[in-house]
Amino acid sequence: MTGATLTWQQLRDLKTSELTEAGDAWHQVSNRSDADRTRVDRAMSAKLRETQESASAEAALGRLKRLSRNFAYLHSECGLVRTTLNGLAADLAEPQTQLKNALADASAQGLTVHEDGSVSYPATEVTDLAGTAKEAPGGTVRGSARLPLEAPPLGSPQNGGFPGFLPLNPNQTKAQAVADRIARALRSAGEVDARYARTLTCLKAEKGLDVTEATLKDVRRDTADVRGTAGMYLGEDVPTDKSPAERKKWWDGLTDEQREEYLEVAPDLVGGLDGIPAAARDEANRTYLPILMDELAREGGDDAKTKLDALRAIQKKLDEPSDPPMFLLGIGDEGNGRAIVSYGNPDTSRNVSAYVPGLGTKLNEEFVDDTMKRAQDTAKGARRHDPSSASIVWLGYDAPQHVDVMTKGDAQRGAPAYNEFMAGLSATNQNADPHVTAIGHSYGSLTVGTAAQRSGGIPGADDIILLGSPGVDAQKATELGVGKDHVFVGAADNDPVTHLPNKDEAALGWALGGPLGVLPARDLFDIGDDDVYFGKDPASEAFDARRFKVDDGPAMVREGGGFDAHSQYFTPELDEESAKNIARIVAGQPDLITTEEHR
Repeated sequence: MTGATLTWQQLRDLKTSELTEAGDAWHQVSNRSDADRTRVDRAMSAKLRETQESASAEAALGRLKRLSRNFAYLHSECGLVRTTLNGLAADLAEPQTQLKNALADASAQGLTVHEDGSVSYPATEVTDLAGTAKEAPGGTVRGSARLPLEAPPLGSPQNGGFPGFLPLNPNQTKAQAVADRIARALRSAGEVDARYARTLTCLKAEKGLDVTEATLKDVRRDTADVRGTAGMYLGEDVPTDKSPAERKKWWDGLTDEQREEYLEVAPDLVGGLDGIPAAARDEANRTYLPILMDELAREGGDDAKTKLDALRAIQKKLDEPSDPPMFLLGIGDEGNGRAIVSYGNPDTSRNVSAYVPGLGTKLNEEFVDDTMKRAQDTAKGARRHDPSSASIVWLGYDAPQHVDVMTKGDAQRGAPAYNEFMAGLSATNQNADPHVTAIGHSYGSLTVGTAAQRSGGIPGADDIILLGSPGVDAQKATELGVGKDHVFVGAADNDPVTHLPNKDEAALGWALGGPLGVLPARDLFDIGDDDVYFGKDPASEAFDARRFKVDDGPAMVREGGGFDAHSQYFTPELDEESAKNIARIVAGQPDLITTEEHR
């Protein structure tokens, strides 16, 4: 249809199924290329590395690597052609339906549609204002695609008469409406056709294909182009406003080809969608990661550079072997940055924990080097008790960056998102009754506590672990919805965050000299010495949770430890007792924990 003006006959007679069938053929080529790449990598290259060590073997491996890149490129580009053709078929379907409905109405009303799209209407007898029967002559009208439409003046020559002499032919109004509908359908189809033609034209490889790094960058450009062209087609059915369980049902109902289109062309639409299986989210986010890095590199500025450095570090970890294996369940540059990483597959594991980090956490290199390691250490520890264990770090919200700006607001905004994520884990886990642990560290414990106190509690959660908590906006463990015997608390005696005073004490403390003045002010208002910044101290007897043993850590002032005692709960090298106790709870063996007296 490209290269010439689209006619209504062409649009009427278009068989969109031929476009999708062509897409299926490209899909087959794409699949064959992917299978060939796998065969080159796993059978040929791997066997050659295992059996040969020589200069000629290295040269052969280089050629196989080039062949593998060629197959990967074909897989991607053929998949993009398939998506473009499917999108073209889908986007042309609506204007084609509009046209066919207009033609059907024309036939029913006795109107004649001509080859050029004009519409003739017959003469008819009408009665004028004096009650005299007169003939209103027929005529022909041309359609307009403009909106809103302006009807010709009553009795004008376009209406077949002159004011005061000939009455308006009612068939003319019907003909004009049909002609306009035809014109609008043709304009819409023409715009679709031109947009997709530009995209398809760009999906060309140079002769003598040699896939270089620059070529692979072109794949990302082509993907973005197809995403922009077919975005409406891909995005219109994504159930963003549905529950995670409904999203899981939607995903399972797609064909393999449809799922591939989302994973390869629109990974940002499904990579962070709770209810999509972990393996699919991981594939989508690995595809989206370099695209997001390119966007941040173009954006520039200190904030973008901080996030970009973190994403590069995540990419480096993804490229290396990991124990347990890494799954990238979410990534984004919203707010202070987003990252959800699982060590172990949360869909196949019987034991799954989801850890919410707190004060000062954002998407930076410290998050990659330290915060992600906490989840990995937890997974490793839990697997010593039960190999079917996975641990997640969930940075799906903005945590406060400084003590003096902590309010409940960030936790209240983060709690619904955390609960939706947890509901997604429940929807995709393949075990009949998985054991799920919600972990909150620092301000993240307030987020977890807030989530637990929402209607229905944290979906699927069996146990809750609170570490280094400034309070969870609750007075008793029973308020968290899992039973007090399933709420576990780790609180180092030298962790200053677990001693933060309540709001009245804090106000006086700051007046006495800032953060160091806060602690001496604590007992002035809190006679029982069991209130902290956000409610009752989770480690206190009044809160009545199960407190497990942790190392006291270095003192903030006396030993120059600063906030060190606040940051070592997960790390076996720094607090072996705490790390072991966390792992035991996550693995579903809380009876093995070592306990500590309440404060």
